[in-house]
Amino acid sequence: MNDVVVIGGGAAGCMAALAAAEKGASVTLLERNPKLGRKLYITGKGRCNVTNDCTPQEVLRNIPQNSRFLTSAITRFPPEQVKEFFQRQGVPLKTERGNRVFPQSDRAADIIDALLHALRRAGVSIVQDRAQGLRRTETLLEGVEGEQGFYPCLAVVVATGGVSYPLTGSTGDGYQMAQGLGHTVLPPRGSLVPLVAEQSFCARMQGLSLRNVAIQVKTDKKKTLYAEQGELLFTHFGLSGPLILTASAHMRNYEREHYYIRLDLKPALDEEKLDQRLLRDLEEQSNRDFCHVVEGLVPRLMVPVLLDLTGIPGDLKAHSVTRAQRRRLLETLKGIRIDISGPRPVEEAIVTSGGVKVSEVNPTTMESKLAPGVYFAGEVLDADAYTGGFNLQIAWSTGRAAGESAGERALG
Repeated sequence: MNDVVVIGGGAAGCMAALAAAEKGASVTLLERNPKLGRKLYITGKGRCNVTNDCTPQEVLRNIPQNSRFLTSAITRFPPEQVKEFFQRQGVPLKTERGNRVFPQSDRAADIIDALLHALRRAGVSIVQDRAQGLRRTETLLEGVEGEQGFYPCLAVVVATGGVSYPLTGSTGDGYQMAQGLGHTVLPPRGSLVPLVAEQSFCARMQGLSLRNVAIQVKTDKKKTLYAEQGELLFTHFGLSGPLILTASAHMRNYEREHYYIRLDLKPALDEEKLDQRLLRDLEEQSNRDFCHVVEGLVPRLMVPVLLDLTGIPGDLKAHSVTRAQRRRLLETLKGIRIDISGPRPVEEAIVTSGGVKVSEVNPTTMESKLAPGVYFAGEVLDADAYTGGFNLQIAWSTGRAAGESAGERALG
């Protein structure tokens, strides 16, 4: 008999297992993959954005929905304590732009190794097996059914992730377990996900990465939902890159809203200064073709697209460009409209939005209100955040809360 079984060896599951063991419980951690933390290896482009160096209140402001549900867990195990935890495990950390926290080594493997060593020191039994379901009577949890056997326990933490990046093992198993207990599971969809563009010109610039550009996410009612400066990438289907992934988290209602992105290629220059720059470039290259002037303003791959958008012939001599044509060029540089038809499939998302309905879970303990002894942690819950380490912070905090509570219940 185990006191606690944790299903899932990702960020939330590892933290839950450690927290339960620290309470004195005997813990078995079930992970379907040969190694723990498979998804952690790819976070932060392989560097692992551990958390964000900010207050609990700032974390909650970066969680667009159900932040109230997470208030207790994040306040009790905030970013400061997450940093202290990993530094105690011998992982030096550093803080970069946007208060993003990474291991100094820039190696996600260091975070996973630290978790693995901590689990071993705590006496957690790590078993490679895929949980099939929970066995329980009407009132009593009996244990976890695995492919390799049955694991009797007094409490179980479900930390199986969502359905993004299924190759890491996130295939929605936890949703089925939750539904089997009578829980409502809100349909999973991608958050922090690339976007599909209606315009074909994005595909013409496939592979082009732009730095230091600005975007605004707008609706047809002209409401601005998000505005930021940074890096984006054109793809065969539309747009990706850090700016776009964050923007996608603000675009949550495709059924009722039409979204478009306004792309500013020259955010460092206001219209007056940009017009002066255009005048100077046209005068200095007055006998050259207009297309060569444009090459000095944008990457070469973008030149034919910009010519099409402005309607100005590429072979027009610079000295022949009219004031109205120069105005069209300026307006295009400061505001290319890209209409969004929707997100890419959830399997391509960094995190999953949707999952176990949080009103059916105790926000302090993460225990199911429908099935005592069952706890939920991490991405399996209907709670997700913007980029910057906030989603991993949710995993650490909810994992900690679930593990402590499960351990206390088992030892009860």
